Amino acid sequence: MTLEGTVAVGVAVALVIRGLLGHEEAFISGYGTAAWFAILGGAVLAAGIALLIGKRWGRAIAVVAQLLLLPVAWSLLTDSHQLFFGVLLGVVVVGALGCLFSGPTSRWMEAQYGEEPEATDES
Repeated sequence: MTLEGTVAVGVAVALVIRGLLGHEEAFISGYGTAAWFAILGGAVLAAGIALLIGKRWGRAIAVVAQLLLLPVAWSLLTDSHQLFFGVLLGVVVVGALGCLFSGPTSRWMEAQYGEEPEATDES
C-alpha cells in the first residue's frame, strides 16, 4: 500500500514537472491529472503508513483502493493489450488483497473489540 501510494504521488509530481516544462496534452489536463493522482495517491499512501504504524483505519482505504485497481488491471490485460503491466498490477492487487484478508490480519483487526463472553445455555 505504501509503495502504491508513493508511486501515485510520484506520478503526480512527474506530471506537474512535465506541465511546467511546457508539455501540453490535447485532450487532458496534465495538472488536473496530477491533482487526481496526488489526492488519491496521498490517501493510499496515508493508509499504507497507517497500517505500518498499527492503525486499523488504513485497512478500509487499502481494500477499496485494491478493489478499484482490479478493473484497471483487467483493462490493461484486455482492452489496452499491455500484458506486462496488467499482469504486474494484477499480481500486486491480488497479493495485497490476500494480505488484507489473511488470518493474522483478521485477528489483528478483531483484537480491538476484545473478547466476547461466551453464551451460556441455561434451558
